[in-house]
Amino acid sequence: MSSNPTAVTHEVTNQVPPLAGHDIADDPVLLEGVRREGAAWSLDDLHRIGRRAGSEEVQRWADEANRFEPVLRTHDRYGNRIDEVDFHPSYHALMDVAVGEGLAGSAWADERPGAHVARAAAFMVWSSTEAGHGCPVSMTYAVVPALRHAPDLAKIYEPLLTSRVYEPGLHTPGGKRGLLAGMGMTEKQGGTDVRANTTSATEQADGTWRLRGHKWFTSAPMNDLFLVLAQAPGGLSCFLVPRVLPDGSRNTFRIQRLKDKLGNRSNASSEPEFDDTVAWLVGAEGKGVRTIIDMVTMTRLDCVLGSAAGTRAALAQAAHHARHRSVFGAKLIDQPLMRNVLADLAVESEAATTLALRLAGAADRTQRGDEGERAFLRLATAVGKYWVCKRQPVAVAEALECLGGNGYDEASGMPRLYRDAPLNGIWEGSGNVNALDMLRALAREPESLEAFRTEIEAAAGRDQRLDAAWQELQGELVLTEDAPLRARRVIERAALVLQGALLVRHAPAAVADAFCASRLAGDRGLAFGTLPPGTDFAALLERLPA
Repeated sequence: MSSNPTAVTHEVTNQVPPLAGHDIADDPVLLEGVRREGAAWSLDDLHRIGRRAGSEEVQRWADEANRFEPVLRTHDRYGNRIDEVDFHPSYHALMDVAVGEGLAGSAWADERPGAHVARAAAFMVWSSTEAGHGCPVSMTYAVVPALRHAPDLAKIYEPLLTSRVYEPGLHTPGGKRGLLAGMGMTEKQGGTDVRANTTSATEQADGTWRLRGHKWFTSAPMNDLFLVLAQAPGGLSCFLVPRVLPDGSRNTFRIQRLKDKLGNRSNASSEPEFDDTVAWLVGAEGKGVRTIIDMVTMTRLDCVLGSAAGTRAALAQAAHHARHRSVFGAKLIDQPLMRNVLADLAVESEAATTLALRLAGAADRTQRGDEGERAFLRLATAVGKYWVCKRQPVAVAEALECLGGNGYDEASGMPRLYRDAPLNGIWEGSGNVNALDMLRALAREPESLEAFRTEIEAAAGRDQRLDAAWQELQGELVLTEDAPLRARRVIERAALVLQGALLVRHAPAAVADAFCASRLAGDRGLAFGTLPPGTDFAALLERLPA
């Protein structure tokens, strides 16, 4: 009998090593998409970012930025109102890399074709490690096209918004080397219904405006400037609100509290109050929604990118676990049912990533004057935002389950991925908002449907199941009296047909076949891991992240 009986019981075996020290960008689906969408020139930088993102150091930053949450300081020790938010140093480290690598506004200053695709891929790789700090990065990227509705303001602020310098802290905007931007749209009484906003705007003799009111969900309140919707005499309008005025004085931006959120906890989300707050009109008076929608379109694109990245990150953890964990005498990845689950998740992830990068490519070509891509982006962004963001929580939950009890432990990182998963489905318009936005595009911009049709029919004749699904969908895209009631069904089918067309054209045959068999035709299973017999599982598992 052993003199130390506890030695054997505490010996650790059959546990999975940490997934660290790898290149997150080493992903065939991502790399193929970047090449296809015109940014092959960025691959060296993408791999460099991927190696950084996969390091133990950055994984520690991600954990600490969420474990030590932002803290609001409304007053200093003497009672002066300061409205500042303190962040853990790891949050600032993540932000410094993100801005320095051009994930904020710098793509707008890059004239190379594919610049927005390169930025999208890098955003996916970097944010897959920690999603929360992606919010201020995304809003800074998205603000540029909206701010251009006020050329005089854009001339002042755009060079700093496109900078690669991260300089936190409240200072005179002109005295900083780089700026971050946010937006303030929703209010207590209206939420998505911004027409119900009560924040008022009064024009001054010097050409500025004064705002009075509140906002209900304004993220990243320590950013330097915000686009805000307020009611002017001519109707709902868009305004630029800096935290610090040109003379160095603080603008009135009272942070009432920080939101206690389900996830996204590294990112501060706040309720600011405006009281005689100085602002500048952006765009035409009364055209606030039309002006700020240029910002919303780009943040919706980032929602798709972020959800595709989060799904891929969860799949990577599940695949890593399955490669190293043994059960019933064999590695998990060799067990038939686990192979089905992982293969199904791989198909879901590839469809999401392929669509996300196709949208990024359309955005890039739109900025270069391609009207066909502009029309496609109008409809496809709503479709992609709805479906990819809707699927992320389900996919992450399934990936978490692959780890069993270990996946439910905070140390695995999976609970954070799971808490973050629903956010993109809510931010910048919930599922219903995007479904109704699809109907508006169909009604008001018929060219968007024609561009969508062109995209689908580029895959015509290559898969009978896809052809049949597209034939059925065309009948459902006809607007009828009950269209709002059917909108979710229609946008879901539109997303699946679009993903199917992209995979049939661009993915390996095994991936396209599995997608069409399980998503477009036959007896479709409702859970992951229900791919039918005859699926080429070996080929699908080759597409798993390393």
